[in-house]
Amino acid sequence: MLALLMALCFISHFNRASMASAGDERLMKQFAITPEAMGWVYSAFLIVYTICMVPGGLFIDRFGPRVALMLMGCGTALFCAITGAVSWGFVAAGQVWVSLLVVRSLMGLFTTPLHPGCARAASNWFPMDQRALANGLITGAALLAYAVVHPVFGALIDLVDWQKAFLITGACTALLTLVWAVLATDYPWQHGKSNQAERQIIAPYPSYGLGSLLGNRNIILLTLSYAAVGYFQYLFFYWMHYYFDQILHLGKTESRFFAGLPNLAMAVAMPLGGWLTDFAQRTLGHQRGRTLVPRASMLASAGLLLLGIFAKDTFWIVLWFTLSLGVLGLCEGAFWTTAVETGGARGGTAAAIMNTGGNGIGLLAPIVTPWVSAKLGWTWGISLGALFGLLGAVCWWWIVPRQRMVVES
Repeated sequence: MLALLMALCFISHFNRASMASAGDERLMKQFAITPEAMGWVYSAFLIVYTICMVPGGLFIDRFGPRVALMLMGCGTALFCAITGAVSWGFVAAGQVWVSLLVVRSLMGLFTTPLHPGCARAASNWFPMDQRALANGLITGAALLAYAVVHPVFGALIDLVDWQKAFLITGACTALLTLVWAVLATDYPWQHGKSNQAERQIIAPYPSYGLGSLLGNRNIILLTLSYAAVGYFQYLFFYWMHYYFDQILHLGKTESRFFAGLPNLAMAVAMPLGGWLTDFAQRTLGHQRGRTLVPRASMLASAGLLLLGIFAKDTFWIVLWFTLSLGVLGLCEGAFWTTAVETGGARGGTAAAIMNTGGNGIGLLAPIVTPWVSAKLGWTWGISLGALFGLLGAVCWWWIVPRQRMVVES
């Protein structure tokens, strides 16, 4: 189950980020699309993804993560393939741009159950002292996709051009979804290969109404803090390759490599942060242990980003940026674990509410970054990420995680 959840997260985020790779490598030049207009294509996915996040969470809690993630895989496979076909029937750049807006928006709609569904499945399958690590591994797989997308998808574009590259990745997504549909279950006791001990680790969830979740202090603060994480991440995901290539002029091959390093660091840090969170809970207690890693990592990542902005040498610029996003990844497991536990029987909805904040503010980064940079320079455009990181860290001083008791049977 863990391997399948990681694979689904990886392929979904690879498909999401491949749009930026195709934009940088081919689309903006081929169809004369400006960076600002391309930013709207990136954000179209995120806008629909964010608007539909809470209904997606309700769908997860109603039908279970297996069905929700199966629907997600089928939809993203379809619209990833259609992305590669949009230029076949159109010639004018404006028509291609509008087509990309529509197709990526629909892809965003089907992607909504991804992270809340994975977090709910992890909570269903893992005991409390392993959930942060499980969520860290799952979200780490997503960042691994961002780490490899520019060199891998870029090489695929060089080999077969961007249209066929999207068709190939869409087919891979469909195949993985079929494997998930055959092997996955919502709970351990539904799986034919689970044993009695595995079936006893999951306790019944308490039930809460949607209104109580929306007014819950933990959910509100988690949402605000994850909004800061979202902005910070999307700044890197969508514009760091462009910054290295077009602003610093580090070269095509070098920019692909350098843009992948922060994402690779974050992919490694996410499971490490989950392990550290689980360890801190066992040694410092549930509340102090759960909140320590997010507080420290968000503060440190903001400082490291500022060091990268003001560094002059290429080595130090890449190093500080890499460490900045990597350290931020340490907090990811704590977010998803706390959200699902707070939501109880509506854990999918609670995670969806939190992720709505993450993407609601995060979707501004593809648009705001080039806009601010055009007015004030790229130093100011990127430095906004540090401000968001500091504000997000502050929220964790008022979050009080609650334990979910395990019932033996």
